[in-house]
Amino acid sequence: MNASKTKLYKIDNNSNRKSDLVSLIVGIFVYAFVLIIVSRLFRNFDITNFSYAIIAALILSFLNYTIKPLLIYWTLPLNIITLGLTYPIVNMIILKLCDILMGNYFNIRGFWSLFFITIFISLFKIFFDSLITKRVGGR
Repeated sequence: MNASKTKLYKIDNNSNRKSDLVSLIVGIFVYAFVLIIVSRLFRNFDITNFSYAIIAALILSFLNYTIKPLLIYWTLPLNIITLGLTYPIVNMIILKLCDILMGNYFNIRGFWSLFFITIFISLFKIFFDSLITKRVGGR
Protein backbone atom coordinates (compact mmCIF):
# COMPACT_ATOMS: atom_id res chain seq x y z
CA MET A 1 0.00 0.00 0.00
CA ASN A 2 1.35 3.38 -0.95
CA ALA A 3 1.95 5.62 2.06
CA SER A 4 1.16 8.77 0.12
CA LYS A 5 -2.39 7.56 -0.59
CA THR A 6 -3.18 6.72 3.00
CA LYS A 7 -3.69 9.62 5.32
CA LEU A 8 -4.12 9.40 9.03
CA TYR A 9 -5.88 12.25 10.74
CA LYS A 10 -5.30 13.04 14.34
CA ILE A 11 -8.37 14.33 16.08
CA ASP A 12 -7.58 16.87 18.77
CA ASN A 13 -10.23 16.14 21.37
CA ASN A 14 -8.93 18.71 23.85
CA SER A 15 -9.78 21.70 21.66
CA ASN A 16 -13.28 20.32 21.01
CA ARG A 17 -13.87 19.76 24.71
CA LYS A 18 -12.77 23.28 25.56
CA SER A 19 -15.02 24.87 22.96
CA ASP A 20 -17.91 22.63 24.04
CA LEU A 21 -17.40 23.62 27.67
CA VAL A 22 -17.24 27.32 26.76
CA SER A 23 -20.40 26.94 24.64
CA LEU A 24 -22.16 25.19 27.49
CA ILE A 25 -21.25 27.84 30.06
CA VAL A 26 -22.10 30.73 27.74
CA GLY A 27 -25.32 28.95 26.76
CA ILE A 28 -26.35 28.65 30.42
CA PHE A 29 -25.74 32.37 31.00
CA VAL A 30 -27.63 33.24 27.80
CA TYR A 31 -30.53 31.05 28.96
CA ALA A 32 -30.53 32.81 32.35
CA PHE A 33 -30.44 36.20 30.63
CA VAL A 34 -33.38 35.20 28.43
CA LEU A 35 -35.33 34.06 31.49
CA ILE A 36 -34.72 37.42 33.19
CA ILE A 37 -35.81 39.33 30.06
CA VAL A 38 -39.00 37.29 29.71
CA SER A 39 -39.77 37.65 33.43
CA ARG A 40 -39.64 41.42 32.96
CA LEU A 41 -42.02 41.24 29.98
CA PHE A 42 -44.72 39.10 31.66
CA ARG A 43 -46.41 39.84 34.98
CA ASN A 44 -47.29 36.18 35.48
CA PHE A 45 -43.66 35.05 35.39
CA ASP A 46 -41.38 35.73 38.36
CA ILE A 47 -37.75 34.86 39.02
CA THR A 48 -36.30 35.97 42.34
CA ASN A 49 -32.88 37.08 41.02
CA PHE A 50 -30.17 36.27 38.47
CA SER A 51 -28.63 33.49 40.55
CA TYR A 52 -31.96 31.65 40.57
CA ALA A 53 -32.20 32.30 36.83
CA ILE A 54 -28.87 30.50 36.42
CA ILE A 55 -30.15 27.58 38.51
CA ALA A 56 -33.35 27.52 36.43
CA ALA A 57 -31.26 27.60 33.24
CA LEU A 58 -29.26 24.60 34.49
CA ILE A 59 -32.46 22.73 35.36
CA LEU A 60 -34.07 23.60 32.02
CA SER A 61 -30.96 22.52 30.12
CA PHE A 62 -30.89 19.23 32.02
CA LEU A 63 -34.61 18.65 31.37
CA ASN A 64 -34.19 19.55 27.69
CA TYR A 65 -31.45 16.93 27.29
CA THR A 66 -33.10 14.16 29.34
CA ILE A 67 -36.90 14.36 29.49
CA LYS A 68 -37.70 16.40 26.39
CA PRO A 69 -36.51 13.75 23.88
CA LEU A 70 -38.75 11.21 25.61
CA LEU A 71 -41.73 13.55 25.49
CA ILE A 72 -41.12 14.29 21.83
CA TYR A 73 -40.87 10.57 21.09
CA TRP A 74 -44.11 9.81 22.96
CA THR A 75 -46.01 12.63 21.27
CA LEU A 76 -44.56 12.00 17.80
CA PRO A 77 -47.76 10.55 16.25
CA LEU A 78 -49.84 13.44 17.56
CA ASN A 79 -47.13 15.87 16.48
CA ILE A 80 -47.23 14.47 12.94
CA ILE A 81 -51.02 14.62 12.80
CA THR A 82 -51.12 18.23 14.05
CA LEU A 83 -48.15 19.25 11.85
CA GLY A 84 -45.98 20.20 14.82
CA LEU A 85 -48.52 22.10 16.88
CA THR A 86 -47.91 19.89 19.93
CA TYR A 87 -44.22 20.83 20.13
CA PRO A 88 -44.94 24.00 22.17
CA ILE A 89 -46.91 21.83 24.60
CA VAL A 90 -43.80 19.73 25.19
CA ASN A 91 -41.87 22.93 25.90
CA MET A 92 -44.66 24.02 28.26
CA ILE A 93 -44.36 20.74 30.17
CA ILE A 94 -40.59 21.21 30.54
CA LEU A 95 -41.05 24.80 31.75
CA LYS A 96 -43.77 23.75 34.21
CA LEU A 97 -41.52 20.97 35.56
CA CYS A 98 -38.85 23.60 36.20
CA ASP A 99 -41.50 25.73 37.93
CA ILE A 100 -42.38 22.81 40.19
CA LEU A 101 -38.74 21.98 40.95
CA MET A 102 -37.75 25.59 41.73
CA GLY A 103 -40.63 26.31 44.08
CA ASN A 104 -41.21 29.95 45.03
CA TYR A 105 -38.07 31.18 43.25
CA PHE A 106 -39.48 30.55 39.77
CA ASN A 107 -43.23 31.03 39.28
CA ILE A 108 -45.43 30.91 36.21
CA ARG A 109 -49.13 31.50 36.75
CA GLY A 110 -51.83 30.62 34.21
CA PHE A 111 -52.04 28.30 31.23
CA TRP A 112 -52.05 30.99 28.53
CA SER A 113 -49.24 32.84 30.23
CA LEU A 114 -47.24 29.62 30.22
CA PHE A 115 -48.02 29.16 26.52
CA PHE A 116 -46.86 32.65 25.50
CA ILE A 117 -43.89 32.63 27.88
CA THR A 118 -42.74 29.35 26.31
CA ILE A 119 -42.93 30.85 22.83
CA PHE A 120 -41.06 33.99 23.87
CA ILE A 121 -38.34 31.99 25.64
CA SER A 122 -37.88 29.81 22.56
CA LEU A 123 -37.65 32.79 20.21
CA PHE A 124 -35.30 34.80 22.43
CA LYS A 125 -33.14 31.72 23.06
CA ILE A 126 -32.79 31.06 19.34
CA PHE A 127 -31.97 34.72 18.68
CA PHE A 128 -29.38 35.07 21.45
CA ASP A 129 -27.82 31.67 20.73
CA SER A 130 -27.23 32.68 17.12
CA LEU A 131 -25.99 36.08 18.23
CA ILE A 132 -23.75 35.11 21.16
CA THR A 133 -23.35 31.41 21.94
CA LYS A 134 -22.36 30.20 18.49
CA ARG A 135 -19.86 33.01 18.03
CA VAL A 136 -18.22 32.51 21.40
CA GLY A 137 -18.15 28.72 21.16
CA GLY A 138 -16.78 28.79 17.65
CA ARG A 139 -19.61 26.85 16.04
